[in-house]
Amino acid sequence: MYSHEHAAIGGVVGALAAALLARERSLSAKIALWIYGLLLSVFVDLDHFLIARVKAGDWSHFTKAVSDPVRAFTDQELVFPDLAIHGERIATHLLIGGALVALLRPVDRTLAAFSAVVLAAHVLADVLREFGLA
Repeated sequence: MYSHEHAAIGGVVGALAAALLARERSLSAKIALWIYGLLLSVFVDLDHFLIARVKAGDWSHFTKAVSDPVRAFTDQELVFPDLAIHGERIATHLLIGGALVALLRPVDRTLAAFSAVVLAAHVLADVLREFGLA
C-alpha cells in the first residue's frame, strides 16, 4: 500500500480514535494525537528498509530512497523493485506495534490504545491489499 493511502487511512482512523479515546482531553491534545497517528501510520513502513537490508545484504535501497525522497514517496514501486517483502512486513509491523503498545501502556493508556488502533488499521490495509481485497 502506498504512503498516501496509509496517510488517508491513518487520518480517518486517527480522527475517529482521538474523538473516542481522548474524550476528556483538550482539542489541542486531540489534534496532537491525530498528527501522531497520521505520522505513525505512514512511517511505520520504514521497517521495510530493515527487511531490504537483511534480504539484499546492503543498504542500497535505503540510500537510493534517501537520495531522492520525493521519488521514494511518489514512485514507490521503484523503492524495492528487486525484492519481495510481503509476509515479513506484516510480521515486523505486528512486532513493532506490540512493542510500542507495551512500552506506552505504563506511560499513557490512551496513547497506547490509540497507537494500537492506528497500527491495526495499517496492518489490516496491508493484509487486504496483499490478498487483493483492496
